[in-house]
Amino acid sequence: MYLWIKALHLIAIITWFAALFYLPRLFVYHAMARDKGDQQAIDYFLVMERKLYRGIMLPSMIAVLGFGIWLLALAPVWMTQGWMHVKLLLVVLLVGYHHVCLAYMKKFAAGACDKSHVFFRWFNEAPVIALLIIVVLAVVKPF
Repeated sequence: MYLWIKALHLIAIITWFAALFYLPRLFVYHAMARDKGDQQAIDYFLVMERKLYRGIMLPSMIAVLGFGIWLLALAPVWMTQGWMHVKLLLVVLLVGYHHVCLAYMKKFAAGACDKSHVFFRWFNEAPVIALLIIVVLAVVKPF
């Protein structure tokens, strides 16, 4: 049973990170369309952002958290490991990032987002860094 839950956890991680990578990329294009005054593109990005967030990003995050908690309940010994504490801190930060994405999505929908496409290009790098660290922690278990 543990391995099935772990597999589902990994699948959820992959889909959540795909969305964490893609939504800010949509923000880049949305900001560029806003700067050009291209209302048709803006409307298109609003729909894409909403569907990505509601259809993939939010359910994936819930699955990641649910399966992760289930795994920890089945093997609580992992909670005694320092690497797991750092990994869980990064997960908390990613949940925060996830909600910041929602806030930007709502600002774009209200026409109130003033961040540039350059800002969103940099903003898009945060989950990449988190993913690299999380994978190293989970595989190498350095401490």
